[in-house]
Amino acid sequence: MTTMGAYQRERDRATADPDGFWADAARSVTWTRPPRRTLDATDPRFARWFPDGELNTCANALDRHIAAGRGDDVALIYDSPVTGTIHRFTFAELTDEVARAAGALAALGVGRGDRVIIYLPMIPAAVVSMLACARLGAVHSVVFGGFAAAELAARLDDAQAKVVVSASCGIEPTRIVPYKPMLDEAIALAEHAPAATLIVQRDQQPCVLVPGRDHDWDDALTAAVPHPPVPVAATDPLYILYTSGTTGRPKGIVRDNGGHAVAMTWSMTNIYGIRPGDVMWAASDVGWAVGHSYTVYAPLLTGATTVLYEGKPVGTPDAGAFWRVVAQHRVNVLFTAPTAIRAIRREDPDGALARDHDRSSLRALFLAGERLDPPTYDWAASTLGIPVIDNYWQTETGAPIVANPLGLELLPIRAGSATVPMPGYDIQVLDPAGQPVPAGTEGAVCLRLPLPPGTLPTLWEDDDRYVASYLSAFDGYYLTGDGGYLDDDGYLFVLGRTDDVINVAGHRLSTGSMEAVLAEHPAVAECAVVGVADPLKGQVPRGLVVVKAGAEIDPAVLAAELVARVRERIGPVAVFRQVDVVPALPKTRSGKILRRTMREIADGRSPAVPPTIEDPAVLDALRPVLRPS
Repeated sequence: MTTMGAYQRERDRATADPDGFWADAARSVTWTRPPRRTLDATDPRFARWFPDGELNTCANALDRHIAAGRGDDVALIYDSPVTGTIHRFTFAELTDEVARAAGALAALGVGRGDRVIIYLPMIPAAVVSMLACARLGAVHSVVFGGFAAAELAARLDDAQAKVVVSASCGIEPTRIVPYKPMLDEAIALAEHAPAATLIVQRDQQPCVLVPGRDHDWDDALTAAVPHPPVPVAATDPLYILYTSGTTGRPKGIVRDNGGHAVAMTWSMTNIYGIRPGDVMWAASDVGWAVGHSYTVYAPLLTGATTVLYEGKPVGTPDAGAFWRVVAQHRVNVLFTAPTAIRAIRREDPDGALARDHDRSSLRALFLAGERLDPPTYDWAASTLGIPVIDNYWQTETGAPIVANPLGLELLPIRAGSATVPMPGYDIQVLDPAGQPVPAGTEGAVCLRLPLPPGTLPTLWEDDDRYVASYLSAFDGYYLTGDGGYLDDDGYLFVLGRTDDVINVAGHRLSTGSMEAVLAEHPAVAECAVVGVADPLKGQVPRGLVVVKAGAEIDPAVLAAELVARVRERIGPVAVFRQVDVVPALPKTRSGKILRRTMREIADGRSPAVPPTIEDPAVLDALRPVLRPS
């Protein structure tokens, strides 16, 4: 690889001396008992970082900044266009709130190692509850506010939660979402009911509390005795985050305390370029890994200001909402999903609303969560005039596997690539026999064990499932489930989930490559390609596209143009013949397009509606289009 200055030096050091590298990184964390051992890799599948260390994550996120004289600096900005509210919390104010919430949870019997389910909208109580659990040494599990009762019940049972923190309702741009009825139903369905709940009463729709079980959040915090931080082992779990799924027992990703704190502080500074006093905005629900890592923990561990946004990229009130937040709060780094930028681009293709706001504070836009298509990258880069940085990671890793390390140096950007592996990750692209393939050759993207700090040590109460799900395909490797290739300079190009590779008459073709062709059409705002069953070819691709606002083009003409483009770029072997123009694509609440669900409908199956879906009506409207005639 070409010499890459600061990045290459850090990567080489992490490769040659991982113990020394991560021991140095651990010095950015305040320990109640500093670790003498960096890594226990006796069994590389279950590597444990800083195994003899002790700390408290909440104290690192809050108390130590007060001790350093920064108690009056702003820690959290709550910006809620759906309620017309903006509230700023200093580190001192947020610490007091968190200590009282910890006291309230302790009064309900929560202690070290107990589990607490957090079922809240994007309001300050969500951040406070997470940190309060960390303060007690309890284990939190955030479940999306508004999640269906059966899904919530499954998580109550799996975690065996002692307490649930929830709210009377959530607020969407056009409706109120009552949470309490769903919580009550989930508790009735669960085999392991919580002993108590803490309920945030919202003015927009208060709820009736169940005597003896439900407790008012404000009353409980007012009466609580502030609780000090409880030191825990570095290897103790900080939280459980359940991956999305439609059936079966939920899969609980475990995050430890010590490795997580070290990984968050290192990544915040070296990848995102955020330092104490800067403003970070990760526009993600705290129910997702991004919200955990870069809305809550990493900015506060670093001593930066974080933005908590209760709104949408469009519709609260318009496609200029993100730029208003950036300007008003002087945001330095914005992190969101490509789908959010596509939604903004669709409503404001010329970027006029972006020009209405002073974005001079914004140093970079980071995008992750799904493949960043070149047209979205080009639009964002030209509209904003700043680096637009793709980064690739998973719920399981908690931080980027591959990124462009802005805090070290900005490397050359290559559209379609998330850039290069971060220190601690040894990425290999393997063939079906488990052998590394040459540069430029597609295969399974895998990570050589042991994994670096902050990654999942296992699944909650299920080591066997952890091994079966991630470690059994190739000996000595973690299987990401993604396909892609490394180029000659070590840049990783992720082409999509391995199950998004379709087999057309014996030819293995990536639906992602077809989507890239569709996305280049100037009238297309976003698109998806799914492989559907075909009696002759085995599978054939179907395209679905959403056109940009104001685009005047006949759907039949557009479909013909897109088919011709794919035939020209991919070749007739793709058998790409059908494109449907649709009003919207079904997505999860993090913005991922529900390709598998659409594929199952197109194959004539009746899949359950995924619990993470943003708007079920979008999927319902597509069923007649997708179903075979």
